[in-house]
Amino acid sequence: MKFYRKQPIEAEQFDASQTSLFGYEVMPDSLLDALTGEPAYYSILINDFEPEPDDFPDDNEVSFEIGDWIVNEADEIKVMADEEFKQQYAELPVIPENVAYIIKQAKKGDYKLGLMFNAAYLGLWRVSVGNWIRTHVDMFACAWLDGYTVEEDK
Repeated sequence: MKFYRKQPIEAEQFDASQTSLFGYEVMPDSLLDALTGEPAYYSILINDFEPEPDDFPDDNEVSFEIGDWIVNEADEIKVMADEEFKQQYAELPVIPENVAYIIKQAKKGDYKLGLMFNAAYLGLWRVSVGNWIRTHVDMFACAWLDGYTVEEDK
């Protein structure tokens, strides 16, 4: 499972191998790609009620292409192109456990991000922690501000 900023969301990138997304059946469109002969578009029916004659039939259907992200955010399903998704929902940084511990303890002590960098450059942390912070400045700042996931043991 991957975690993204702007929590909580569930998201899955469609690669045409999925038969269902968020419990909804994936249906290939009748329009075929000229080169591959595969369906060009797919959809899921997010509301399987019978629409009234004056309703728009597409109100309950979400259409997408291969490579699009299907996002379930606050019980609303929407489709986003890959670039748009990456801009809005960057993955949380993965950091070592000892760095995560320092962040957790520092936030308990109400330290500020600038003080954390200062301590790393002055050598106040363990060498491995200080070195990691100095060589991963942007990632550390993102972890501090947005959250993080802890690196799995190897």
